[in-house]
Amino acid sequence: MARVFNFSAGPAALPEEVLRQAADEMVDWRGSGASVMEMSHRGKEFMGIAAQAEADLRELMDIPANYKVLFLQGGASLQFEMIPINLLRGKPVADYVHTGEWAKKAIKAAKTFCNVNVAASAEDKSFTYAPAFADWKLTQDAAYVHYTANETIGGVEFHWTPKTGDVPLVCDMSSNILSKPIDVSKYGLIYAGAQKNIGPAGLTIVIVREDLVGKAQPTPPAMLDYKTHVEAGSMYNTPPTYAIYVAGLVFQWLKRQGGVATMERKNIEKAQFLYGYLDATEFYRNPVRREDRSRMNIPFTLKDAALDETFLKGAKERGMVQLKGHRSVGGMRASIYNAMPQTGVAALVDYLREFEKNHG
Repeated sequence: MARVFNFSAGPAALPEEVLRQAADEMVDWRGSGASVMEMSHRGKEFMGIAAQAEADLRELMDIPANYKVLFLQGGASLQFEMIPINLLRGKPVADYVHTGEWAKKAIKAAKTFCNVNVAASAEDKSFTYAPAFADWKLTQDAAYVHYTANETIGGVEFHWTPKTGDVPLVCDMSSNILSKPIDVSKYGLIYAGAQKNIGPAGLTIVIVREDLVGKAQPTPPAMLDYKTHVEAGSMYNTPPTYAIYVAGLVFQWLKRQGGVATMERKNIEKAQFLYGYLDATEFYRNPVRREDRSRMNIPFTLKDAALDETFLKGAKERGMVQLKGHRSVGGMRASIYNAMPQTGVAALVDYLREFEKNHG
């Protein structure tokens, strides 16, 4: 059976090369006589897999030595709570930027633990832009500043890094991590669910500056304390071992592609090609301000919403799936993460052109 072009926002497409390698190693990982799924997380084989995955991620993102890398569970949603628990450090206020559904969930979770100052919001225009930094109303002595680098649902992406001085900058990078180079040293903490641009669901990456670890007041329960996981090397309890293994294969695949700088060039090309067609016609519409458009998640609507199901059916017949937009906004959404090849985007544009010709 031929593989489809999977435009899912997550769990998302993985590189076919990675899937085939994982399949080849499924029953017997490199002569060990066992699958990675069966390995002890404290055994020599898996400890080597985890160490290599961390080393490759550090290389890809140029992570400084004074940052800890954690492989955790619970998704980005658990981090919505772990971040204030660990980073408030006795301070009463944290600043959050509200750019859409995922920022909204982070804000709601933080309100359980502190006063949340919504420093900026794009709600006035239905979350179709990234608020300019000049308009942010930051708290002078905030514990940290939190923003969502890419709103998966709304298709809004920050193409710049906020400058928050001595206040730690915290970022949810779940849907655009590894899609472009970033300067990790500008952040206090970065977190990302793996199931969009890294690997399978079940793994969450946390990159935290070491001076922010172990300062929580009061001391959190062990499983919610970054200090616990740092001291245990992400092995305090059984980690998502197979997800870490596949993520490591993706990191090695990215290195073979030329790293994140090469991926950024390819991602720009893919996004520009798709946006270029959407902008050239009145049959389709993308609502996001051009300078804030996501390279990863591209929402669009048809001129006549009554055609949505016909569009999706035709796409599936042509080997393109998961194009339905999120239930909160409707329409369509094409997620074109690192693993989506240019041929997949070209196939989608061909179909957009065909569908408009037949129904426009």
